[in-house]
Amino acid sequence: MWIKNIKIKNFRNYTEQEIKLQDSINVFFGENAQGKTNIIEAIFLSSMGKSFRAKKDKDMIKLNEEDALVEIEYEKIDRDGKIKIEIGKKKNIYLNGIKIKKLSELLGNVNIVIFTPDDIHILKGGPQNRRRFLDIMISQLKPNYMYVENLYLKTLEQRNNYLRQIREESKDESFLDIWDEKLAEYATIIYKYRKEYIDKIREEIKKIHSEITENKENLEIEYCSECKSKEEYMLLLKQRRKLDIIKGFTTKGIHRDDFMIYINGKEIDIYGSQGQHRTAILSLKLAELKIVKEEIGENPILLLDDFMSELDEKRIKSFLSKIQDTQVIITVTQKIILENKNILLYNVKDGKIKQQ
Repeated sequence: MWIKNIKIKNFRNYTEQEIKLQDSINVFFGENAQGKTNIIEAIFLSSMGKSFRAKKDKDMIKLNEEDALVEIEYEKIDRDGKIKIEIGKKKNIYLNGIKIKKLSELLGNVNIVIFTPDDIHILKGGPQNRRRFLDIMISQLKPNYMYVENLYLKTLEQRNNYLRQIREESKDESFLDIWDEKLAEYATIIYKYRKEYIDKIREEIKKIHSEITENKENLEIEYCSECKSKEEYMLLLKQRRKLDIIKGFTTKGIHRDDFMIYINGKEIDIYGSQGQHRTAILSLKLAELKIVKEEIGENPILLLDDFMSELDEKRIKSFLSKIQDTQVIITVTQKIILENKNILLYNVKDGKIKQQ
C-alpha cells in the first residue's frame, strides 16, 4: 500500500500544493512552523476522517479562507483509490468519487501507523493516551469498533446528564437502568475488541523488545478493565450508583480502561528510565506495524513526524532497520541520509514544497 499523490488547498498554511510521493522513504525537511507536520496531518485525515491534533475541523482551514480540500490517490495490492475531503461549514468525504454517509466507510481504505513526539507520552502520560493508541489501531482494522464506541460515548453522555438531573432535580433514579443496560452492552463489545488486540500486541512486542535490547529486557503488557462481561459491569454500575449521582458522572467503565507495560517485572511508568520509555514505545509501534500488516495482508503507511527529536541515532537506526517494503513519510528539521535506503527529499518553507 502506498500514497501516490497528495493535493491540498487552503489546508493549514498551504494555499495550493500537489505532492507526488514514491513508494519507499519520503523525507520532508525544513525549519519549524513551515508546514511539515501539515502533510502528515493531511494523510492522517484521509485515513481516519479527523485530525490527530486539531480539536475542530475548522482549525485545519487556512486563515481567512472559508473551506479547505485534501485529496489523495493511493494504491493497494488489489485496487487503486482516491479519497477527497472537503472541510467547510460541513465536512464531506468522497471515496472514489462517491460521497460516503458514515465515517466507518472511510476507515480501512488507507491504513497508517503514526509516530509523533507526543507518542512518548503514551506510556508516561495518562490512560487516555493509551486508549487513543488502541482506538486508532483497532478502528482502521475493524470499522465497527468506532461505530460501537461512538454509541457507548453517546449513551455515557446521556447517563451523565441524567445523573446530574437526579442530583439537582430529584429525578427518578430507577430510569438509570435503561442506560446501564445499553452502556454494558456496548462496553462488552469494545472490551472484546481491545482484549483481542492487546493479546496480539503482547505476543509481538515481547519478541521485538527482546531483540532490540539484545535479550537484556523482558517486556510484558497487561490490559486493565472492569468490563469483562455485561453482567459484571452492570453490577458495578449499580454498586457505584449513589457515588455517580453525587459526582454527576459515571465513575467506572470502558472509558477508563488502561494497559500497563512492565520491564523485567517493574512498571515502566514508575521505574522505567527515559531510554527504556523510548525503546518501549519503538517496540510498541513496531508491534502495531506488524499486526496491521498481518491483518490486511500488506504494509500500512508509516508516518514519522519530527522523528529525530525524541530519539538518539542508535534507536533511529534500529527502528528503520526493521522496516522493509513500507512507504514512509518522515518530517525532520535537517536533511538526513540513511544508508542503503532509497530516499526522496522535499524542502518545506513557508507552506511551499520543493522536491530536491
